[in-house]
Amino acid sequence: MSSRSVFAAALVLAVGMVTACAPASEVGAPTPASEAPARSAQDPDLRTEEPAPAGPAPSPRASVPVSPATPKPVAERVAPERLEIPALDVEMPIVPVGVQADGSMEIPERPSIAGWYRFGKAPSDATGATVLAAHVDDREYGVGPLAQLRQSEPGSEVTVTDADGVRTRYVIDTVTYIPRAQLPVEDLFVRDGEPTLVVITCGGSFDAQTRSYSDNVVMVARAAS
Repeated sequence: MSSRSVFAAALVLAVGMVTACAPASEVGAPTPASEAPARSAQDPDLRTEEPAPAGPAPSPRASVPVSPATPKPVAERVAPERLEIPALDVEMPIVPVGVQADGSMEIPERPSIAGWYRFGKAPSDATGATVLAAHVDDREYGVGPLAQLRQSEPGSEVTVTDADGVRTRYVIDTVTYIPRAQLPVEDLFVRDGEPTLVVITCGGSFDAQTRSYSDNVVMVARAAS
């Protein structure tokens, strides 16, 4: 089995939709059960006994389905703390995230904050992909910085600063719209190969009935030499 396949199984990531949409969404990614937060009565799939009270429609949610597996422990590393895309005037904080009880990657509630998949790679690693994701917008907090991600152009620079103050520069290779059911997880969440940065948010058309977007906007950038 190739290292890419092993990583895909370890991450429990399959096909689906990654980040956020109008208000809350999740990116699918696996993690040990001990890392998954306990469910509460606020979880949508637990509210089955009584209908929700009348009021505004809930925020749209998105998730990336995952395949059944348990990720291997990852060595301690320096976490990324800030994402900058100068050409888009984007500058936003980054926080480490794990996975939800349903196996989907946690996404910070505020669209102004990006989540770093802490069971994957970090900018300081010599190989593999550092994966960041954020909501594109939110009913309460409004439109986030990554609403502009689709306007990124190949050749533009992206910088990630970690907790030690080290700045890692990347050059954008591609910015792609990918249907939510066709997200190439094995190609994005990789541990081997050249160091890259993957930034994901929602995009495409918005379905008011399901309160979800049709696509993911995925930016892939390679580390600058």
